[in-house]
Amino acid sequence: MNSGVKERLVAAGLRAAEAERKARLFDVASLLLKQWGEEHALSQTRLYVPGRIEVLGKHTDYAGGRSLLCAVERGITVIASRRNDQSVRMADAVSGQECQFALSSDLSSVSQDWSVYPKTVARRVARNFQGSLHGANIVFASDLPRSAGLSSSSALVVATFMGLRETNDLICHPVYRGNLATIEDVATYLGCVENGQSFRGLAGDSGVGTFGGSEDHTAILASSPGQLTQFRFCPTRFEREVPLPAGYIFAIGVSGVVADKTGSARDKYNRESHAAKTILALCNESSGRSDPTLFEAATHVREAPDRIRRLLQDSCHPSFPASMLLQRFEQFLSESICYVPGAGDALARNNLDEFGEWVDRSHASAEQHLGNQTPETSELARSARAFGAVAASAFGAGFGGSVWAMVQLDTAADFLDRWKKHYHQAFPHHAGSSEFFISGAGAPAMVFDPKG
Repeated sequence: MNSGVKERLVAAGLRAAEAERKARLFDVASLLLKQWGEEHALSQTRLYVPGRIEVLGKHTDYAGGRSLLCAVERGITVIASRRNDQSVRMADAVSGQECQFALSSDLSSVSQDWSVYPKTVARRVARNFQGSLHGANIVFASDLPRSAGLSSSSALVVATFMGLRETNDLICHPVYRGNLATIEDVATYLGCVENGQSFRGLAGDSGVGTFGGSEDHTAILASSPGQLTQFRFCPTRFEREVPLPAGYIFAIGVSGVVADKTGSARDKYNRESHAAKTILALCNESSGRSDPTLFEAATHVREAPDRIRRLLQDSCHPSFPASMLLQRFEQFLSESICYVPGAGDALARNNLDEFGEWVDRSHASAEQHLGNQTPETSELARSARAFGAVAASAFGAGFGGSVWAMVQLDTAADFLDRWKKHYHQAFPHHAGSSEFFISGAGAPAMVFDPKG
């Protein structure tokens, strides 16, 4: 095991046990590269890319709302080396799955497996950063649960982009320098890579088929260890940091209900996004304004929310009943202007009781108005509070996925054991697919010095 990797990750903000796990994952990736005959490549670069915890901010980012975020201490370790052709060879060193494709603007990303994400990134890079691009060998090893609401797919997008960026020195490319000046710019761009939209002078394409925002990429790239960070989106704007309370940690319960944004959950996820866009279109048509986001339409004057409520109550949209649009608006508005800032204020005052109340309201709103919860995630949140968590909520796209609970560090092991046993008793068919672990507010994505 490379002790230097562990020391660097600890210095970046990971707990020692998690840093050691990542160092071992780098060893797994290195072994596969050795089998490829690439262990001595001079251009080799190592990357660490975490997943994220969406503390609050359910389905807000793509409509210009707010989120309270942090990186999770699970993630993807990556080793990338430059090739002399334009092929990208990518492999999961843990599962053994592999794909190979051209770094080409004409690349088709149509796929039903994980390769849709790196293929989409490769095509967009080839289209946006034209020139003499090199392919890459990219090997990764991950301890981040997949399709569990922890942003495993967005982490893979970030990892692929960072691998191609480092092996091609894209930071020196004039197009990069002209469009991606800040880490928030990079995060917003990668959100657009996923959803297919253009970003500044970087033209869009079809994306991966989901119409999300850049919350995940922002948390992965711009979080601070030990902190919960509040952002607004469209464009991405840092608002503040509040520390994770001393002596507390996150317990994560992965329900085992798969939440695959390009698979079973895609249509449900996209329907929430389309509903928000429909509300914005109705608002702009009625007001004669051209607000770019639902957040701006709802906050530009004090009377705007009531005007929008009356508008939606009388709406007759062919795809969305008036009641559904009204519920979607109430959830978005409450989450963005009440729950996220209210919870952040409570944490800043170290008022954990009030923080828990704000989080309870957010989760209840997701159940009642957003409709993206399952019996499993609802029970995980309810039982976490019953077992003593100061706060607990489902997070991510929903329709499955995970729940976080904030608990005291010195009782976390006992809490996790009781929470897991209760869940397995309630949902025994998920005993084999669920997962329970603890995590601090972790380190963002990072680039290690090239090997040697």
